[in-house]
Amino acid sequence: MKKILLKHAPMTQFSLNEDCLQIGGMSLSQLAQRVGATPFYAYDRQLITDRVALLRKYLPPEVQIRYSMKANPMPAVVQHLAAIVDGIDVASVGELRVALDTPILPGQISFAGPGKKDNELSCAIASGVTLNMESEQEMERIAILGQHLGICPKVAIRVNPNFELKSSGMKMSGGAKQFGVDAERVPSMLARMHGLKLNFEGFHIFCGSQNLNAAAIQEAQEKTIQLGLSLAKQASCPIRLLNIGGGFGIPYFPGDKELDLKSVCKNLHRLIDETKKHAPNTRIEIELGRYIVAESGIYVCRVLERKISRKRVFLITDGGLHHHLAASGNFGQVIRKNYPVVVGNKVVGHERESVTVVGPLCTPLDLLADEVEMAKADVGDLIVVFQSGAYGLTASPTRFLNHPEPVEVLV
Repeated sequence: MKKILLKHAPMTQFSLNEDCLQIGGMSLSQLAQRVGATPFYAYDRQLITDRVALLRKYLPPEVQIRYSMKANPMPAVVQHLAAIVDGIDVASVGELRVALDTPILPGQISFAGPGKKDNELSCAIASGVTLNMESEQEMERIAILGQHLGICPKVAIRVNPNFELKSSGMKMSGGAKQFGVDAERVPSMLARMHGLKLNFEGFHIFCGSQNLNAAAIQEAQEKTIQLGLSLAKQASCPIRLLNIGGGFGIPYFPGDKELDLKSVCKNLHRLIDETKKHAPNTRIEIELGRYIVAESGIYVCRVLERKISRKRVFLITDGGLHHHLAASGNFGQVIRKNYPVVVGNKVVGHERESVTVVGPLCTPLDLLADEVEMAKADVGDLIVVFQSGAYGLTASPTRFLNHPEPVEVLV
């Protein structure tokens, strides 16, 4: 039986001119000259703007968009997004400083993540951002630090529900987790909070990420809102915030199909209409990172050598897993799959071939594409890895073997 080879979803977000990829209104070849060296990451600001506009088009108008900075913390990207989203979520003091440098107000910034140290909590309290509390112990520490600073800290409870986001690439709820407070413990935490000097905003419920299954997202959103409203009845005052997380995925691998955003948002309209009946003054937020920035970015490296080994063609490049761990398959993949990869300066090409693209590191893990068909590449050609706007440079072991770090540009 003939094996059916699945293909990547079409990468149509970037146009072509004379078979060369266009990024931010210029050819890839020109951009590489402007950057001055490879490898580099490039993010298209118009594609980021268009993605937020698409979300605005289909999301209920009451739903606010919060950017999860961990997806891409490049300062220029965050500055750009600060003008078009409603809030930013950070997960470290380093990210907090980047967010505070933008025009966005501290009240629109939240700080999540387990294991926050006292100095990090103090910075957040003094800055006036909302702390998503991950445990009862963290709540007590925040209250003590707030007293020392003479500030009533803004807080929300991150809830670990007893359900998960099915079909998600990374599950962050259900069962025993290091994230958040188990839902059944939240009522007692709310009772204890009543005796502390804390400015309680509401709940943060994040179930998972990288999900392409619209039905699974719809089910999780419905359960999340039901849980949030149920827990709100235990609070001493009406909640002002319900962050229902995100989880929207993008197609990376052969066989992946785009998320049916219209279907997800149509169902969310119904859920929000019901929510307003019970909590008319509660702000509903959706928290997205990857979905906003991933498809806007590319990773670019240059072919240093064509090598034939036992009839296989290897393209050895100046990029690799130290810059793009996810594309190498070493960032959570159980079975390695190829990201979409092309020769960026001759996307279609006159000749095609099956090649393996590797980097310069002395390890067999340094693999960007394994036995993929692309235009025949020569020394000096530019290899492009699509879907690289999220979890790229900052999610990679850049110090491994001490090669130079790549440049990042927003165009």
